[in-house]
Amino acid sequence: MSSTKYAVISLPLGAFDSSNKDDAVSSLKSTVSSDSGTVLPFNIPDFKIGTLDALVQQADDLAKLEQNCEAVVAKVADSLRSVLDSDPDRLAQYKMVNDKPTDQYITNFSWNKIRYRADKSLGELIDTLGKELVTVDNDVKTKFNQYNSVKTNLAALQRRQTGNLATKSLTPIVDPAILVQDSEYLETHLIVVPANNKKDFVKSYETLAPMVVPRSCVEVAKDEEFVLFAVATFKKTSAEFLQKCREQKWTPRQYKHVQGGREEEQRELDKVTNEERKVCGEALRIGRTGWSESVMVWIHVLTLRVFVEAVLRYGLPLDYATALIKTTPKLSSKVKTALDGRFSHLGGNAFGRDKQGRVTKDDAAMSSEMAAAGLGTGEGHEYTAYVYYEVELP
Repeated sequence: MSSTKYAVISLPLGAFDSSNKDDAVSSLKSTVSSDSGTVLPFNIPDFKIGTLDALVQQADDLAKLEQNCEAVVAKVADSLRSVLDSDPDRLAQYKMVNDKPTDQYITNFSWNKIRYRADKSLGELIDTLGKELVTVDNDVKTKFNQYNSVKTNLAALQRRQTGNLATKSLTPIVDPAILVQDSEYLETHLIVVPANNKKDFVKSYETLAPMVVPRSCVEVAKDEEFVLFAVATFKKTSAEFLQKCREQKWTPRQYKHVQGGREEEQRELDKVTNEERKVCGEALRIGRTGWSESVMVWIHVLTLRVFVEAVLRYGLPLDYATALIKTTPKLSSKVKTALDGRFSHLGGNAFGRDKQGRVTKDDAAMSSEMAAAGLGTGEGHEYTAYVYYEVELP
């Protein structure tokens, strides 16, 4: 399934034959062929404009904030993928914005005038959006960290139930009757031996160290890989016996019989299993909300960024047309080529043409013009002759 890339473009109405914004968007549809992208209206409110210095600073602030939006949306997507095992159908159910598919929200975007009142200053709006993004990021991070912790704990408990004899719990396996208990001089050791070393162990365990109780070896359990033996030794030579076992790659297992231990282990497993199920549900709910909120913040930040850049480039009055272009990562270069072919003249000396009429860029002139105009395109953003920003959701 091909992913979607969105681009928001803003151009002065003077670049079109008509001064009507709807006509300008229709004209863009004839520039971008339908086989490379779909052009849709993208309405931006007339925000309160401060000083030129403030606008230049806000352009920088918005560039950084949009990078943060992209990072948070990517983190939310990764978190959801990890819980849903990258199942595309289930992911689609959680990647909703205001209970609508994300694509539907973006292609029908309308500025939320109740939540982000257009009569507030640009600085206030940027601050509000930034704080909301931090809240979303913290909420998602906290809940998914909790989920990962519980999941790790559950996996460890399950391994103790289902692993091999070298790792699993011995509580359900060892009969306390085979253990020497409450003796002042003797104690029982449980040793895990690879199945193919079973004969070697039985033949040699009595001579591994002094004061091993003869014929005390008992086979307790076995699986496909290992055999578990119980061996009695005198306490004062226990350390030497265990060390000799380790040297032979035979694994001593620590075990102490506790009355009711088997039931207690099952209760702990049941408790953590239920907790994992509960926290998983909470994480998915937070993830769904986090996706919705972070995508909404991103598109609102993008809207402000386009507005500020358009004012810096085209000045006042606010006579410019804005549109959303829906395309794919593969076809986006075709969209750019078509737009550059028609609107490169807006870049002044930054764009020229070779003998075949193809658009060329004079990077030195472009840099000087941008510096003179006080324009910044943001880190990693290629300069265009018109306002143009892309969004690709993970």
